[in-house]
Amino acid sequence: MERNLKNVLVISFGFLFLFTAYGGLQSLQSSLNSEEGLGVASLSVLYAALILSSMFLPPILIKELGCKWTIAISMCCYIAFSLGNFYASWYTLIPTSVILGLGGAPLWSAKCTYLTIAGTSYAEKAGKNAKDIINQYFGVFFLIFQSSGIWGNLVSSLIFSQSSSKVEISEEDLACCGAYNCLADTTNTTDSAKPSHSLIYTLLGVYSASGVLAVLLIIIFLDQIKSDQAETEKEKLEIPSFWSTFLATFQHLKDKRQCLLIPLTMYSGFEQGFLSGDYTKAYVTCALGIQYIGYLMICFAAVNSLCSLLFGKISQFTGRKLLFALATVTNTTCIIALLLWKPHPKQLAVFFVFPALWGLSDAVWQTQTNGLYGILFEKHKEAAFANYRLWESLGFVIAFGYSTKLQVYVKLYILLSVLVLSMVTYGAVECLEAKSSPGTPTATKKENGGPLTQETHI
Repeated sequence: MERNLKNVLVISFGFLFLFTAYGGLQSLQSSLNSEEGLGVASLSVLYAALILSSMFLPPILIKELGCKWTIAISMCCYIAFSLGNFYASWYTLIPTSVILGLGGAPLWSAKCTYLTIAGTSYAEKAGKNAKDIINQYFGVFFLIFQSSGIWGNLVSSLIFSQSSSKVEISEEDLACCGAYNCLADTTNTTDSAKPSHSLIYTLLGVYSASGVLAVLLIIIFLDQIKSDQAETEKEKLEIPSFWSTFLATFQHLKDKRQCLLIPLTMYSGFEQGFLSGDYTKAYVTCALGIQYIGYLMICFAAVNSLCSLLFGKISQFTGRKLLFALATVTNTTCIIALLLWKPHPKQLAVFFVFPALWGLSDAVWQTQTNGLYGILFEKHKEAAFANYRLWESLGFVIAFGYSTKLQVYVKLYILLSVLVLSMVTYGAVECLEAKSSPGTPTATKKENGGPLTQETHI
């Protein structure tokens, strides 16, 4: 096997094992650690730390440690979060959430840098186009990585389904599920249906072992980039310093189009936060039990991955406007339906419809918003995608931050309002583009920057 391809596979499977653990654990936080909103509070803190981390840590760590050891050390930050869940409290989860958030940005930046250097190196030796090879490497990476959402949630559902104490949820408790949930009663229902400590510890043990396996894979099998090669590539990659990144990020806000895209970018964080923080707790755990969360999130991940691939291909024929319209109609329909629907165990299929449709919409928000940033700000991609990470992460922080303070129907109205605002401001961006470059086709193609920005999922 060619050496660079071997390194790509090592990184890909390392991320697969790591995010099999983290992805499954994130989906369970609002239900597993529901006391006083600890789970969603930890996620809010996590994304706040990620914002700070993305501003200054990546260039410093990559320069001092190199890509390999930055990846390995950052992965340890994720393991810390798994360990913090063994004894979940404000004194364990909040600090480990900060640690994970600080490690998130360096992990993804080092991965992007490594794959770019590996692709460039191979292209020079083989006499091929570097951009083509880099795109191939990222394609291999995301093909393997995206399946982590399936495996992590499958593990949690299989383990929790072993529970011997199946709790029958009364009609009175079911009345507290859904958009107009009774906050106190829902918490009690969640607690009564909570798996035994032995099952929780088994799950956390599997997740922690998966994280350790990821670190060992990187340390043992990933080749360190030679210092002279890395130095040469650093000049080509123009890895920015803290202050240059910080200033460029906020100077980019002088661009009117960037300001108009803020609601759309934040909406991506809001909608993902609602699905993993509110839908899983107020609908799924409340009416079905925590053991079903994994299966439903597998449905979301599978549809999301397939539609991401599909929309990335067909956007050049349909144009981005049609896809944004599809996602808007789909999400609006889901929000209205969630406001009206009273979840009941007898309607099992309906529980799967919502994550499936949500996955379809999220695929559009991810692929087309990333592509839009790449096309509109082609000459300032670093600053543009730094803004993307900043505003989407802020959306997560806010969504998880108010999760325990507001009832679900209020959060759905907020989600709908942000969606409407997003489409108004997005429409303004399209109008500005049409005026500035009349006759220019608006169909988007996936840019090289597109796949890199998947790091916003941590």
